[in-house]
Amino acid sequence: MSNEYKKTTILSGAGGFIGSHVLEYFLNNTDWNFICPCSWRHKGTPERITEIFERNPEFKDRVKVITHDLTVPFTEHTISTFPQIDYIINVASDSHVFRSIEDPVPFIQNNVNLILTMLELARVVKPKVFFHISTDEVYGSAPIDTLYKEWDVILPSNPYASSKAAQEAIAISYWRTYNVPLVITNTVNNFGENQDSEKYLSRLIKQIHNDETVTIHGNDDFIGGRFYIYVDNHADAILHIIKNVPIKMFKDEQDRPLRFNVTSEDELDNREAATLVAELMGKELKYKLVDFHTDRPGHDRRYALDGTNLKETGWDMPFKLRESLKKYINWALENKQWLQ
Repeated sequence: MSNEYKKTTILSGAGGFIGSHVLEYFLNNTDWNFICPCSWRHKGTPERITEIFERNPEFKDRVKVITHDLTVPFTEHTISTFPQIDYIINVASDSHVFRSIEDPVPFIQNNVNLILTMLELARVVKPKVFFHISTDEVYGSAPIDTLYKEWDVILPSNPYASSKAAQEAIAISYWRTYNVPLVITNTVNNFGENQDSEKYLSRLIKQIHNDETVTIHGNDDFIGGRFYIYVDNHADAILHIIKNVPIKMFKDEQDRPLRFNVTSEDELDNREAATLVAELMGKELKYKLVDFHTDRPGHDRRYALDGTNLKETGWDMPFKLRESLKKYINWALENKQWLQ
């Protein structure tokens, strides 16, 4: 057996949608080992990880899954079992706007306690990089023709977005106070295999497949929209930053940590997204417009990010929207249990 040193990454949220894709993408594109703390209390499911091993049994020896509730600290005993930790990638968070509006207090408490647990772990194990995954929603609704840049004003509209903004603020304070080597990314709407059916594109596939009438939020004057990115593009961007961008540490009061928007050029309003999904499925779209946003505070009509800074580091999105969405649709129709 080789004694060659292999890097170890702690990846939170590996049982979730984005985290499981990050895990598999990194397993395919690095020789690193992974420690994955999972609570199984939220949207994380063991199947997302076990299916990776079914596709690639050789990966199993490189992944250690530990059951741990990230809202409470790691014990000294647990930490003592870890090897040298090179990277921490914090993907885990409760992430659904509607649920955060319906029951905000436990939602916010979960996400705030979670980031504290991960940052306190970083203070002990001292990784080379602490990578925190955030969202475009911290900036609030984007007016037409506006693309938010990194460090634009944070103006969250709902409890989910505010919990992510709080995570960012806490992480920045640890970067300044404790020299945690922080990188923040804000990303647009991800889609792909294993996504929960509460998300818009997944719900569209399910409804269109069942010949249901799709509810589209908007009116004749304005229909809300999003930028969409295939989840493996997101994983590729994270790996690119870790491998190619030197970490920036706190030196003086005007310093800010590294921060990148991870976005695409693919903006679709909600009707355009539904039309595209129906077209790729070879189905007729039946829909009705509902002016949901007018009487439901907290739901933003549009999110939009400027991805120039990440592109200038040399990153180019490897997977295109249409082909990726078709691939996801085919997978979803072959794995209908994920649409339930």
